[in-house]
Amino acid sequence: MRRIIAIVLAVFLIGGVAAAVVAGREDQDSSTATKTVQGVIGSEKAEFFADPDVVEALAAEGYTVETETSGSWAMEGLDLKGYDFAFPSSQAPAGELASKYHVRQPLPRPFYSPLVVVAHRSAAEVLAANGLATLEGKGGGKGNGTLGMKAYLKAAEADRTWQQLKGSEKHGELSGTLFISTTDPTSSNSGALYLAAASYVADGGRVADGAAAVDRTAPLMRKLISVQGSQQTSTDAAFRDFVSGVGNPLVLVYESQVAALLAGGRGVDDLVVLYPDTTANSDHTVVPLTAEGRALGELLGTDKELRRLAVRHGFRPQGAAAEFTAATDAHTTYLNQTLTGVRQVPVPASEVLHEMARRARD
Repeated sequence: MRRIIAIVLAVFLIGGVAAAVVAGREDQDSSTATKTVQGVIGSEKAEFFADPDVVEALAAEGYTVETETSGSWAMEGLDLKGYDFAFPSSQAPAGELASKYHVRQPLPRPFYSPLVVVAHRSAAEVLAANGLATLEGKGGGKGNGTLGMKAYLKAAEADRTWQQLKGSEKHGELSGTLFISTTDPTSSNSGALYLAAASYVADGGRVADGAAAVDRTAPLMRKLISVQGSQQTSTDAAFRDFVSGVGNPLVLVYESQVAALLAGGRGVDDLVVLYPDTTANSDHTVVPLTAEGRALGELLGTDKELRRLAVRHGFRPQGAAAEFTAATDAHTTYLNQTLTGVRQVPVPASEVLHEMARRARD
């Protein structure tokens, strides 16, 4: 009888150990398992998603994110079947994608970034001396300022050259037609937003609302683009060129790219950041194509650690201005934290902006 009881107890003990091992494995699997989500993103967010700290923070919330880059407006021409999300750089291309794939609103908008013009100090000082810009910056330095869009567009319309601006004779590198380098507006968000802001100013403070409005500003928009010659398709490449000292002295980029550079302890010796006084902010907007994509998009805006990392990469979290201000306090020589003197204007409807970009490139 005792032998039978011992055998029964042994069976129970072995079963208990096995159950404990299985339970332990299940607990381990549940703590490390992640859902893999795939998305197409604007190139300006590539470094954010590749950051090991971001990868770790996403994994802690159960996600492995795989991304490919594309121009924001070019995403409309891609076949996104099989992807979980698209992540263009503003609401206009996001709205187009949402309509195409019947995505329910609202779309997650975790962070945003103003457009800025990076300039070398010589160029910024010449612009300021000729009434096209004002220079500021805390801490005794004049590393940021405001670009007067009305004055700049007037100079562009008149085909002004650097040599016609007083003070330029001291700087041999400033020659040829005065212009701002942008990305291709037909495929890239920043280039399209540049036209949106420029057309608003050129048309007396009106948002382009149709063919007639596009017609009124088309000659100037074409001049702003044609003078550039070959254009980059991403701000990432354009900003790298500027940092390395290649290309035009005035380049339109995202503030986030400058802020990330400064946060990483890097910089450009003679950098000046000019904020256009009339501009259109770039609201980075997630277009969820699956439930997992929507959950990820919402997480990017609500998770405190992911917001902190977004700020480290220069982005301004929606509804959390204090987080950006605190993180960039050491760089106020270059950054206009409160966007004082900067007016954000509405962006034309997608079809109008598409036509404006097409006409500007023709």
